[in-house]
Amino acid sequence: MDKLRFISFSSGSDGNCYFLGNTNYGILIDAGIGPRVLKKRLKEIGLSTENIMGVFITHDHYDHIKGVLPFSEVYHLPIFTTETIFDGINHNYRVKGKLFEGRNFIEKGVPVQVRDFTIEAFEVPHDGHDNVGYHISYDGKQFVIATDLGHIEETQAKHFKEANILVIESNYDLQMLENNDYSDFLKERIAGKYGHLCNDETANFIAENCDERLTHVFLCHLSSHSNTPEIAYQCISQKLCGKNINITILPRTSPCELVEFE
Repeated sequence: MDKLRFISFSSGSDGNCYFLGNTNYGILIDAGIGPRVLKKRLKEIGLSTENIMGVFITHDHYDHIKGVLPFSEVYHLPIFTTETIFDGINHNYRVKGKLFEGRNFIEKGVPVQVRDFTIEAFEVPHDGHDNVGYHISYDGKQFVIATDLGHIEETQAKHFKEANILVIESNYDLQMLENNDYSDFLKERIAGKYGHLCNDETANFIAENCDERLTHVFLCHLSSHSNTPEIAYQCISQKLCGKNINITILPRTSPCELVEFE
């Protein structure tokens, strides 16, 4: 079986889209980039939209779905998510149309098979209509992604602890958030139980709960106003001192380097 490959095309409030696959095919997680950008990014890694077996959506916020309509209607990609998230997409005023083509309803806790990938959605606490992370198994490797979540409960912790590769939100530095010019309402939303994870929460969880199974951590969805890659990296690397884990900060608006997992 081909090596598992991962690349983030974009990770932040301007757009989120991730590829997981091999040299021949793969899936996308979220559709927060435009169709021409997607085509360009896939070409850069030797693939085309014909090599995408499905697009798995985490929730209905626009930075995760801005390209979902053309992905479906222009490239005819199968779209997978819960019925409630599909409903949220079709009620999002920023999506210029209704998504009906290529819909595949999935349920949390019920795995679906896409070629050699076994994909299970799980509940995450966030403020979309419905919100999921994904636990993806491929050739014995466990890849887990949760891009937006306000806190970590046992439901998410179970999947995080089983991961070999973890893509997890590290959205803000608490001091930077407190000192920026956001409204009090927005600050409370971000730091609330259904908002986003801060660097310390992410770092503490991994340091206290993850064992030698975890080899790679990718920190995603960093805020442009309340975080920096340097601060996020320093926070988690200090907490993980002594653990043999590769730490990567995913860029907000550009691709990261393509990673192949042995």
